[in-house]
Amino acid sequence: MISIIVPTYNEAGNIKELVKQIGTVLKSMRYEVIVIDDDSPDGTYKIARSLPKVRAFCRKRKRGLSSAVIDGFSHAKGEHILVMDADLSHPPKYLPKLIDRLKDHDLVIGSRLVKGGSVQEWPFHRKLLSFGARMISRPLTSVKDTMSGFFAFRREIIKDVKLNGLGYKILLEVIVKGKAKKISEVPFTFVNRGVGESKITGNVCFEYLQQVSSLMFYKIKNLKH
Repeated sequence: MISIIVPTYNEAGNIKELVKQIGTVLKSMRYEVIVIDDDSPDGTYKIARSLPKVRAFCRKRKRGLSSAVIDGFSHAKGEHILVMDADLSHPPKYLPKLIDRLKDHDLVIGSRLVKGGSVQEWPFHRKLLSFGARMISRPLTSVKDTMSGFFAFRREIIKDVKLNGLGYKILLEVIVKGKAKKISEVPFTFVNRGVGESKITGNVCFEYLQQVSSLMFYKIKNLKH
């Protein structure tokens, strides 16, 4: 079974459509959708818990995308786990391709940067931020799209791995600390959100720098052992 982790905050305008599209493309597969909501004032949690094949959890005292995803891992029942955003920027039509690639890979990343991947209607400042973030993470991995929030993996690669959840993107931490031996990047087209607002802030950027510094220290420390 595949467990699909969807972190949410004020995604009432998107969550119903997302779950509907997931159901359409995965109708022949065993799956569950786990929504981890940060107590959205727009009622996202209430909508999510009413949807089919969805288990929704509301976090009253916690905030943050990465920590929400980690909480989702603890609730997942599937042997395979997939992470995606709620705002439809990660089109569900790509799910079968990512899941199928898990047959012979430990970690599969939806990538905007490999051949065939792209970004649709992204403003210049978002492209610049993404480029800068990728350059900073270069010493940690050869993966091209380290800032992707769209990925799937075998549960065993994070077994007994302590994830801190610092920063906005959990993928980088899974790559560095996880036990994946075979990683694949699958091209997809990132679609800019149509409903709601972006969660990118100055504080998010600062936390990302903290995350990269922490992971570099972790990697250097473990190279010595």
